[in-house]
Amino acid sequence: MPHTVLICDDEQAIAWALSKACEKQGYRVQVAASAEDALAKATADPPDAAFLDVRLPGMDGLTALAELRELAPAVAVVVITAHGNLNTAVRAVEGGAFDYLAKPFDLDQAMDALKRALQRPGPASTPSATRAIDDDLIGRSGQLQSVFKRVALVSPTTACVLITGESGTGKELVARAVHANSPRRDKPFLPIHVAALNPNLVESELFGHARGAFTGADKAKSGLIALADGGTVFLDELGDIPLAVQAKLLRVLERQEVLPVGGAEAQAVNVRIVSATNADLSEAVAAGRFRHDLFFRLNVYPIHLPALRDRRDDIPTLAEHFLRTFTNTAPQLTPEAVAELKSRAWPGNVRELKNAMEYAAIVARGGAIRPEHLPPASSLGGSGSIRDRLAALVRDWTRERVRTSPGEPADLYPLLLSEVEPALLGEVLEQLNGNRLVAARWLGLARATVRKLIRKHHLEPDATDDDAEE
Repeated sequence: MPHTVLICDDEQAIAWALSKACEKQGYRVQVAASAEDALAKATADPPDAAFLDVRLPGMDGLTALAELRELAPAVAVVVITAHGNLNTAVRAVEGGAFDYLAKPFDLDQAMDALKRALQRPGPASTPSATRAIDDDLIGRSGQLQSVFKRVALVSPTTACVLITGESGTGKELVARAVHANSPRRDKPFLPIHVAALNPNLVESELFGHARGAFTGADKAKSGLIALADGGTVFLDELGDIPLAVQAKLLRVLERQEVLPVGGAEAQAVNVRIVSATNADLSEAVAAGRFRHDLFFRLNVYPIHLPALRDRRDDIPTLAEHFLRTFTNTAPQLTPEAVAELKSRAWPGNVRELKNAMEYAAIVARGGAIRPEHLPPASSLGGSGSIRDRLAALVRDWTRERVRTSPGEPADLYPLLLSEVEPALLGEVLEQLNGNRLVAARWLGLARATVRKLIRKHHLEPDATDDDAEE
C-alpha cells in the first residue's frame, strides 16, 4: 500500500507543486490549507509523512506539530517556512520534526527530505524544553537558514562542533546557541580565546598545574577546561593552539580527562568541545602545524558561517535589529541607506555592520538613517573587496532576474554580457585614450571583434586604431 503524505500549506502554489511531486512518486496525498483541517484529516486517516508550514491561519504549524504527533506518533514531519529563525528551527527539531526546509526550496530537495523521512528507522524523539535565543544571529537568507537547521540538529547531541567563517560572522553566537539548546544548558559555557592566552602558559591555563610544576607554582591550580565540567568549552581561534598542547587536548576528547602540568594523576572531566577558526585547518594539517587526528575529532560536525557579503538580503533586517538596540524609537532606514548598506563589501562582516549602525544612530540623533549618516566604508577588504562586491552584484542581479521571470529560462548569460560589455569596453577605451588595438590586447579579443562591439554598443565613435603599434 502506498505511503500517505499530508501537505499543510496555505500557499496554494506550494501545496499544488508538492502534491503533484508526491503523486508522481506514487504517494497518496492529502492537502490542507490550515492546521485545524490538517489535524482533522490526520484523525480520519493518519499519514505516514507530512509537510507542515509554520505560518498558517489560525493555529501555527509548530503548535500543530505536537498535536499531529499525538494523533500519529510514527508520522515523519518535514517543517517548511519562509520566516524561519534559530528558535523556529530548534522548536521544530525538538518538537519531533524529521527535517526543516526554508522557502524557497526546490522540489528535488523536498522529495529527498520526504524519502529520507519515510526510510528513517524509528519515530522522532519526544519534545524537550527549548531555550530561546535573543541575539544577533538573525536573518532570512537560505545560507543562514541552513545554519539554524544545523544548530538545531546538533545541539541535543554530544558531538564536537567546528564552526568556520571569517572574523565577525558570529562564530561565538553559534557556539552559545549550541550550548543553550543542549542538555548542558544549565552548566557552564566557557569561551577560551586561545590567541589571548600567554604562549608560555597555554598548557597550564587549559589543563591546570600541580604544585611545584614550574617556578612560581606554589600551589596546585585547576585549568580552564576543568572549570567547565559538565558544560561546554568554546575554543576560539583553534589554529593557534601549539602542537605540544594538541596531544593533551586529544586526550580530553578521547578519555574525558585532563592531566595537569607536572601532575601524575589525570583528572576526570565531562565537557563538550565546540571550536571555531577563521583559518583553513586542512592547510595547517598538510603543513604539519595541526595534528590530523585532533582535526578529525574536532570536525565531527562542521558549521560554516557565510560572510555578510554573501547574504546581502539579510543586511536590512540586521541593520534594523541593531538600530533597535541603539535607539528608543522605531528604526527608520531610508531606501537610499539600504542601497548603500547592501553595496558595501563589509570585510568586518556582522560586527562591522553593528558598529556602523551604532555610529549612524548617534549621527542621526533619532531621525531616519540616510547614507550621509553612515561611517565611511571600510578599506580593510583590500583588492579582494572589489571582487567580492562585483560577485555580490552579479548574485543580486541573478536573483532579481530569476524572481521576476515568468518561469521560463531567460538566457541569463548573454543577457548579463549585454549589460556588462558596454561598461567594460567603454572604460577600457577611456583608460587607453580610445586606442582600439591596445584595447583589444587588454581585452584578449581580436581587433575586429572590438570594432564590432564598439558599433554594437555605440561606443567611442571617434576611437582610433594605432596601426603603427601593430
